[in-house]
Amino acid sequence: MIKYLHAMSAIPSVVHWFRLDLRLHDNLALRNAINEAENRKHILRPIFIIDSEIRGQIRGNRLRFLIQSLQDLDTNLRKLNTRLYIIKGKRAQCLLEFLKKWDVKYLTSQVDIDPVYVSQDEIVEKYCDENNIFVVKRVQHTVYDCNSALKKNNGNVPITYQKFLSLVKDVQVKETIEITKQISDHCKPPDFDSKDYDVPSLSEMGLDESTASECKYPGGETEALKRLDMYMAKKQWVCAFEKPNTSPNSIEPSTTVLSPYLSHGCLSAKLFYHRLKQVESGSRHSEPPVSLLGQLMWREFYYTAGTGTENFDKMVGNSVCTQIPWKKNDEYLKAWAEGRTGYPFVDAIMRQLRQEGWIHHLARHMVACFLTRGDLWVSWEEGAKVFEDLLLDYDWSLNAGNWMWLSASAFFYKFFRVYSPVAFGKKTDKEGLYIRKYVPELKKYPTEYIYEPWKAPKSVQTAAGCVIGVDYPKRIVDHDKVHKENLQKMSAAYKINKEKKAKKRPRSD
Repeated sequence: MIKYLHAMSAIPSVVHWFRLDLRLHDNLALRNAINEAENRKHILRPIFIIDSEIRGQIRGNRLRFLIQSLQDLDTNLRKLNTRLYIIKGKRAQCLLEFLKKWDVKYLTSQVDIDPVYVSQDEIVEKYCDENNIFVVKRVQHTVYDCNSALKKNNGNVPITYQKFLSLVKDVQVKETIEITKQISDHCKPPDFDSKDYDVPSLSEMGLDESTASECKYPGGETEALKRLDMYMAKKQWVCAFEKPNTSPNSIEPSTTVLSPYLSHGCLSAKLFYHRLKQVESGSRHSEPPVSLLGQLMWREFYYTAGTGTENFDKMVGNSVCTQIPWKKNDEYLKAWAEGRTGYPFVDAIMRQLRQEGWIHHLARHMVACFLTRGDLWVSWEEGAKVFEDLLLDYDWSLNAGNWMWLSASAFFYKFFRVYSPVAFGKKTDKEGLYIRKYVPELKKYPTEYIYEPWKAPKSVQTAAGCVIGVDYPKRIVDHDKVHKENLQKMSAAYKINKEKKAKKRPRSD
């Protein structure tokens, strides 16, 4: 037995590094690793690295979703006669140690554009090049190859959604693959049954499940495919879907909530694309940008912009971002993030986000506009950090792109169109049921005051058991006044930026 273990340990390994591809379907990089291990009779090790600093990066709902996704991935891998190896430590440094320890000859992963992965890839690929480790990376987190789209546009970032669509309209999207074949026993390592590499429990990650909020959206590929099947079965609903006509404040989601599964790679964007095309085929249906397919293309648009723009998640040094003199105001930021601005609709959205990890896209529009150009004049970068912390579907490129859009810093320039924290919510929820659920201190307020509780007479406030300024905060700002002042600030910032660009243009003789 000892001789057998020594023999096994001497066999070279093939590693697939899972990152934002926590699935078996449409995972070309994983299939490459499996084929290489089988053909060369090497040991196969599918790994995921939990960064030692992850507790500071991912918490609460996002952490739970990640751990559930890893547990599901491990379960699905075991059905194929392999497993997931969890490694803990600083990603790049840790990976290099195990590449050496396991005598890895072949490493696969997907292409990611998040700067965290890009910087780590540079370190890992340099090491692999110096140590004769063959590296294969596959584009599989997006429908299209973002670099190919940029190349088609002469290396320039498409600034408009329509321009992006024109770049990919003739691109054929390959069908997705399935990995179902049992993996040979000779690919199993000697430490296959070691508990040292098991997916950690939530408690081991420092999350107390007894105090955690309700889990409305469990993580994992199994749940992702189940949710996809459920919505694709609603052919008429899919074909009629138009994002502006969905409700940002319905008690139950009026959209698919597939975004967390796409962002973690539990669901392939290509599979979603093909399923949508299949449902739409032969039927009258809505069109991009408002259709479901159009929503997926927004994701592709922002990924392409993020791929081609340095400092995409920052204002300074970002070539597509208008430079606006935002003011630092920690008090405003904290009140907004905690859902205590005194505007019930805004507060309800932020509290739902904190409790459940997901809010409707139009609700994101509302609170992002409110924090930035609409009311509080706080930088979009600060809001993006809060969303990174709280969103189940946090995605580096989409988060930065959407925040620039809503703050009118890039892609969208009609800064004079401002969301009202009162009127916008009333369009789809006149009774304020959404507010009553997420801001329960106001649940007994009469409908006429539910969006503007400060207007209620003191007797009404007392009868409702919620006095403004005591049981619920006063308005942090007066929207009717401050948004007009902010319009003037935006106009001035645009003018200055326009003048700076004009000075940079070369003179024509």
